[in-house]
Amino acid sequence: MADDSSDSVELRDVAIVGGGCYGTFYAGQMLRARERGKAGFRRLLVVDRDPRCRFTAEVGTAADRELVVADWSEFFDSWLDRAPVAASGEAGDAIVPSPLMPHLMYEWLVRRARSRWPGRMVVQRPLTAPIGTPYDAAAPDGTRYISFADWLCPTHCVEPAVCPVTRAPRTWEMSDALERLADRLELAAPTAGPALFVCRHRVFGVGMFDVAAVLEGDRLVAEAGQRRQEVDVLVGTVSGCHGAVSLLHLGPGPVAPR
Repeated sequence: MADDSSDSVELRDVAIVGGGCYGTFYAGQMLRARERGKAGFRRLLVVDRDPRCRFTAEVGTAADRELVVADWSEFFDSWLDRAPVAASGEAGDAIVPSPLMPHLMYEWLVRRARSRWPGRMVVQRPLTAPIGTPYDAAAPDGTRYISFADWLCPTHCVEPAVCPVTRAPRTWEMSDALERLADRLELAAPTAGPALFVCRHRVFGVGMFDVAAVLEGDRLVAEAGQRRQEVDVLVGTVSGCHGAVSLLHLGPGPVAPR
């Protein structure tokens, strides 16, 4: 799929993961986009544990932007649990991930599942099935970091239809690869999903995914958990070329969540 950058984008609140070099760059780009009439938003929420992070020094807090001094997981537990669902046609909230962050949305889904089913097994299972990407590395926590690129990509590549490195059409799409993976996993064991949080570059090179997609992922896990038998849920935070993918395992449990 080609780059999703558009002439203008309307958002509500935008959470930016990290106030270091990447997060500060993304915040600056969002502010520039609004100045030029290419984006609208209510607030930027830059989340970092360090009150003296780079964002504070170079951009700073104002009425339309705030440094939220918090652990990322603690922030998302609070923010997502009370996130309103935008009505059709209304601007919604979005999340700007960092290339260096852990699989935060997967971790949030795990915590949500454990809260929903306190007596049920909710664990991360190793994902051992081949995915078929040139780059594929497993982290100690079981997350697989995958990429269709076996080269060094430009720092702020927006993943256009023509790859800037190969100078040829981009024929791959990570979402499609994980859909196919879920189908293969289902042949071996009950598998739901994939729950996908797809990062697209919407304006001035800033990639993001909608909070609505995260809430839909939580709904998918809740629906999968309606089964009495064990079930795996495939979860991925991806762009067109790269991604983090994990397997959430639900043990046998009750029909309905608490």
